[in-house]
Amino acid sequence: MTDLLQMWGGTDTTPALLQYRLTLSSVIRRYNFTIARRKIAPDGYLKNSLVINGQFPGPLIEANWGDTIQVTVHNDIRDPEEGTAIHWHGFLQKGSPWMDGVPSISQCPIAPGASFTYSYIADSYGSSWYHSHYSGQYADGAIGPIVVHGPPTVSYDIDIGPVLITDYYHRNYTDITEAAFNSNFSIVAVPGVNSLINGRNNYNCSLKAANDPSPCQSDAGIAKFKFQRGKKHLLRIVNAGASALQTFSVDGHNLTVIANDFVPVVPYQTQYLKLGVGQRTDVIVETTANEQNNFFIRSQSPAKPCADTIQPNVSALAYFDDPNVVPQPNPWPAFTAAIQVCENEPLENTEPWYPLASPPTTATTYVLNMTLGQNASGSYLWYMNNSTFRGNYNHPILLLSNLGNNSYPDDPQWNVENFGTNTSIRMVVYNANPRTHPMHLHGHNYRIEAIGYNNETWDGTIVRPSNPQRRDTQLVPGWGYMVISFEADNPGAWPFHCHVAWHVAAGLYVTVVERPDLIAKYRIPSIMAQTCRDWWAYTKTDVVDQIDSGL
Repeated sequence: MTDLLQMWGGTDTTPALLQYRLTLSSVIRRYNFTIARRKIAPDGYLKNSLVINGQFPGPLIEANWGDTIQVTVHNDIRDPEEGTAIHWHGFLQKGSPWMDGVPSISQCPIAPGASFTYSYIADSYGSSWYHSHYSGQYADGAIGPIVVHGPPTVSYDIDIGPVLITDYYHRNYTDITEAAFNSNFSIVAVPGVNSLINGRNNYNCSLKAANDPSPCQSDAGIAKFKFQRGKKHLLRIVNAGASALQTFSVDGHNLTVIANDFVPVVPYQTQYLKLGVGQRTDVIVETTANEQNNFFIRSQSPAKPCADTIQPNVSALAYFDDPNVVPQPNPWPAFTAAIQVCENEPLENTEPWYPLASPPTTATTYVLNMTLGQNASGSYLWYMNNSTFRGNYNHPILLLSNLGNNSYPDDPQWNVENFGTNTSIRMVVYNANPRTHPMHLHGHNYRIEAIGYNNETWDGTIVRPSNPQRRDTQLVPGWGYMVISFEADNPGAWPFHCHVAWHVAAGLYVTVVERPDLIAKYRIPSIMAQTCRDWWAYTKTDVVDQIDSGL
């Protein structure tokens, strides 16, 4: 329990934590997932998708803070066969970095027909999601919500549950990925077709190409959430999409923000939110005692360069009595005006509930430049410090490091940054491109110390250095920069990457190797070696078509 308290900057005397401490248990929450292809039509357009237990989105994982989450994943992907792996987004995996679910980094892929059991502590609480981390698989549907219950910082009456917002594609991820690797810059970015809330929305079938034979109906329906009058409702909003930035709002109702990612924040009110891919925000929506009319929950993605979706808007219905009564749309003017804004809320608005000060400005600083360029064949790829990433499924970096191999082949495509025995790390990330990038770091809730614009250079200023915003995913503005810092208190090989599926597929990624001296002391379970043996056996007879970075 002490480790969990320290993780949040709390103490044994923090009242809410002290009270919740009494309810923490060692309960194991067991799940069985089978990933397979299946034809589904969540928006009325029938397509071949990747689903979990036949569902899209996949089953809800639910636990209490401190529980063990155990998920056995069966790879039943066929026609064609593929490897797979599942990442548990935002969990720190302290003491279990091999359970992070990233092939070529923490594990070998789960071979076709094989199974693997993930087991890890629910070391954070709040709202998150899981997704495949093998190539662009999750864009075909291999995603689902996670809720970990913990001590509330703000009271509410009703937990509405996860609200997953996704952009949606009618083409399979392999087709999109292959199109993205192109020397014709005008077609590198493949637009999404629709937007969904909890896997539902209508699609205007008249937009379908005339020669497209797939069945389509325009009345698939929208998601519906039951509200109560005079109550405070908790909404767990997750951008679980592949590419698009989302602007979220609730018609006629303010949003009280209480957490970003897994970090509770001092509550503040707003009429809209910005969520990049991978980001989560918990909000409270309060209704009045005499409120009569149903209302819309809505999200919309912007146009280029923030995103590109053909049908960018999606609505869900909040109803009191009759879910068949459709209200008049009544979006906040501020929501409409903000749709084309490509950035998160100002750092000044987002103050963590539990303070954690920035390290001194003399801490180890690593400058990371993100650029777009062409390789020798003319294809456009993303680069981190002039190197584009390509994973090696057969030799995961964490497992190599555990064996004492931290040199890696003389190949810049491994994109490894070894921070040795440094105790704190600061990264200054410059974006030499108009596209906004949601940058996700595994294994940490990092501090966001500064955001800059217009090709500025960071001058050393930190926003609220005594307690800067913390989260695991943050938007780096186009032609801008982001400064983050974190403690090197979680030995492992941690991916740091853009969460736009097509960008990480094209190499926008680096591995943070943290405390390799301590990685060498891990006793990694033998199942990790067995998973690699299974994968090696599969690849001896089947050539893996690794069309992208692998992630």
